[in-house]
Amino acid sequence: MKKLGVIFGGMSTENDVSLVSANSVLKNLNKDKYEIYPIYIDKKGEWYKYLDDYNKTTYDGIVEKKEKILNIIEYLKKLDIIFPVLHGLYGEDGTMQGLFELLKIPYIGCKVLSSSIGMDKAYSKIIFEKAKLNISKYQYIRKYNDKYIYVDKNFNETVYLLDEAVEKIVEQQKFPMFVKPSNSGSSVGISKVHNIEELKEGIKNAEKYDVKILIEEGIIGKEVECAVLGNEDVIASNVGQILSGDEFYSYDAKYLSNSSKTLIPADLSKQKIEEIKNLAIKAFKAIDGKGLSRVDFFVEEKTEKVYINEINTMPGFTSISMYPKLFESIGISYKELLDKIIDTAF
Repeated sequence: MKKLGVIFGGMSTENDVSLVSANSVLKNLNKDKYEIYPIYIDKKGEWYKYLDDYNKTTYDGIVEKKEKILNIIEYLKKLDIIFPVLHGLYGEDGTMQGLFELLKIPYIGCKVLSSSIGMDKAYSKIIFEKAKLNISKYQYIRKYNDKYIYVDKNFNETVYLLDEAVEKIVEQQKFPMFVKPSNSGSSVGISKVHNIEELKEGIKNAEKYDVKILIEEGIIGKEVECAVLGNEDVIASNVGQILSGDEFYSYDAKYLSNSSKTLIPADLSKQKIEEIKNLAIKAFKAIDGKGLSRVDFFVEEKTEKVYINEINTMPGFTSISMYPKLFESIGISYKELLDKIIDTAF
């Protein structure tokens, strides 16, 4: 029986989301195949053995029963494999993956490079562009003291005041725009902006979460998602559609709104669904992905042109999350999916 460590929580803004994902994973793992070691990382970065009963039917977001791990390295070394159910920075961005590589422990999911690229929305755009995937117009800036560094398409940098940076952005792109922290997840820190004042406020909001800020031109159309699984022989799931209960699929719309819904399969032709599945695999391979990812797209309303939005290298994993639901729709159950994902690590 293999010793499987399931790590969750973490220091990112997605700590709570990670706990919900891990709760579902822990409940559904095959207890006949794996000896399970749940490991919780709190928001301060402290590591604990998780002693709560993860088979309880409800999740309240509070970790009460835990025991501090005194020697993290030695504790990890006794494991045969690690499932890092970690979303966001310090978990999904290559940092944790680097630790596992140093310790020579097999782990589930993308490796250091692909995790880093997937986490950084600006740099993943650069890779997608190189792979000839359609992307919306974008620019990015970096916060620099009380000013902003504007980075052009040739990576030339100019330091501007906020008003000057905004003027430069508006020259290149049309409203509405989306302003995003380049390294964040679960739509934390994202704003949809319709004018210059909202753009300024969106930048100020995004910089709370990352010094690098991405500004994208909005695309009017359907928001769809496709899950992928594998290393070299990658398979794609069905394609699902997001019906947001808000103006866009914000954190509140994802996790707090009862009006947001998903549609599987998406309201698209079979040919368009096949196109998106192929593009999802291409995007995954373009970042050198391994194990699993969820790839998000827009299908433009007027042209039906497919634009890639982003790739999530450790997507939400609750029983109602899109990643498992998309595979369930093609006949792979949640429990079976976990086994297949774990197999990719070996």
